[in-house]
Parts: sequence; structure tokens; C-alpha cells
Amino acid sequence: MTSAALVGATGLVGSQILNHILSTASISNVTTLTRRPLPSSIDAGSSSKLNSIVDATTSEWPAHLSGLRQPMPQIFFSALATTRGAAGSFATQYDIDYTLNVDLARAAKQAGVRVYVLISAATVSSSSVFAYNRMKGELEEAVTQLGFEHVVLVKPGLILGSREETRVAEGIIRGVAGAMRKVGGGLLTDWWAQDASAIAKAAVVKGIKCLDEDGGEKGKVWQVNQAEILKLAKEAESTST
Repeated sequence: MTSAALVGATGLVGSQILNHILSTASISNVTTLTRRPLPSSIDAGSSSKLNSIVDATTSEWPAHLSGLRQPMPQIFFSALATTRGAAGSFATQYDIDYTLNVDLARAAKQAGVRVYVLISAATVSSSSVFAYNRMKGELEEAVTQLGFEHVVLVKPGLILGSREETRVAEGIIRGVAGAMRKVGGGLLTDWWAQDASAIAKAAVVKGIKCLDEDGGEKGKVWQVNQAEILKLAKEAESTST
């Protein structure tokens, strides 16, 4: 049995990660850090293993995380991200997507976390000419240098699912992906778009696998690409039936 901590639990992928954690028997406890109460879609029937910390002051989150002791989290999941539109500027988005994520990763290491799992993206690079991709690439590089036993970078393409906020351009593309999936199943979309639920299952399964690797490679960075996301998600589904 293990324990976990999660940020980004009110988002599209993060809420799915939380639901999957709550239904995973090998994880006995999970702590979430959120600015607002968790969504109603969270499985309330498993709330006995859920420790929800709600604090609108995100600068306090690293202290909350580094102070966790009973139980001490062994896996930390970050699905924390925002958009430039929601943040109001790229500078504010950078403060959340990069700075806060790095501060939380450091706090997770201080709390004794062994496995760090980040929901990233498929095309990011610290040398990208695009600011968003460059920021995400810088984040990947920063968290891999903190000394975790394992770092898992989950790198989906377009994330499919229902979001609370409206993203017009992305919504159009998501609609196209949905139509293509109806026509050809996953054959036309799996290589560039994945369901949030599949991404979440892959993140949880890979995190547990890394923790269970007694005597395995320490300091290993695992990149979970789109094909492996689908493979791990199917593995999760097969073990739950």
C-alpha cells in the first residue's frame, strides 16, 4: 500500500487522476491541494482515503506539501496547468505552469516523495521558438534535476474530454477528433489525441510501476508517449475487470 499527493485535481486530467487513484486499491491515501473545492464528479464513496486541502493562496501550497508526514506521500502527481487566457498574461501563466510547479516539486522531494509524475505534452522543448512549448520543456528539465528516484513525464497529444472553461479553437479540433473517432474508432485519432481518462490511468499505472521497481534504475526519467499512454490505460482497464 502506498500514499500519494496530487495538484491540479480540479482540472480535466487531474480530476480523472484523482478518481482513478480513489479506485486503486494499492493506494491507501491521497492528499490534494486545490484553490477551490473538488468537483462533484469525484467519487465521494472513496472519500475515506482522501485528504483535501483547499487554500486559495497557492504560494502556501509548497509548505502544505513539504509538511505532510502521516502518511508521507511516495508518489506526487502534477496535472497543474492553466492557459494564457485564464491567467490573463503569459507572465502569470508562467508563474503557475512553471514556477509553482517547480516549487511544488521541490517541496515534494523534501516531503520524501520517491516518484514524481508530471502531465506534460508531446511537442515541448526548452529550445522551442514557441513560448508555451519552451516553458513546458523548461519545466521538464527542472523537475528531472531534483533527485527523485523516478520522474515520469506523461506526454499526450490533444487531450479529449469536457472542460469547465471554453477554449474555442481547441473545442473545434476536439469536435473533429470526436467525429473521426466515431468513423474509424481510435485508428484515426489515437496517434494525436487521447482521452483524459486514458492519460490519467496511464499516469497512475506508471507511477505505481516505478514505485514497485525494487532495486530498479534510480534517477530514471520515463517518457510516456502517446502510444504508451494507450497501452498503460488498457492495462489499467484489464486489471480492474
